[in-house]
Amino acid sequence: MLKWLWLSSLVLVLDQSSKWAMTSWLSLYDIVKVVPFFNLIMAYNSGAAFGFLLQAGGWKLWFFTIISVIVSTILLIWLKRLRFSDKLESISISLILGGTVGNLVDRIILGYVIDFLDLYNYFGSYHFPAFNIADSSICFGVTILLIDNFKCNRR
Repeated sequence: MLKWLWLSSLVLVLDQSSKWAMTSWLSLYDIVKVVPFFNLIMAYNSGAAFGFLLQAGGWKLWFFTIISVIVSTILLIWLKRLRFSDKLESISISLILGGTVGNLVDRIILGYVIDFLDLYNYFGSYHFPAFNIADSSICFGVTILLIDNFKCNRR
């Protein structure tokens, strides 16, 4: 099922090109209001998801890099072992892999992950943490994987 690596590659290219475009256009913490619940914002995340371990020392770069390499390796092995009939699972693993590698590239080259998508509650003050294409791909892939798993368990 390595034929689905094109999807991982597509996610990687879209993620890295969108980050390049945003860094060429916006400076750190610049905000562009798009619609009443969505902004483009330039933010750097040296932590993990939702800024987890943001205040930790320099060890976290190596920690997250090693974790990303391990996860990517596991996902590649998982993808390779899937049967031809496991299409949804293959798509989900490919999406997660592409997102993981996209954020890994940022960590290796920059030492942090570039986030630029900002969703918020227009009628309140809650802002979802800024994210990027790679994060979206990971979340979408996990969602598909969970749905597929629940669907298979019902059968």
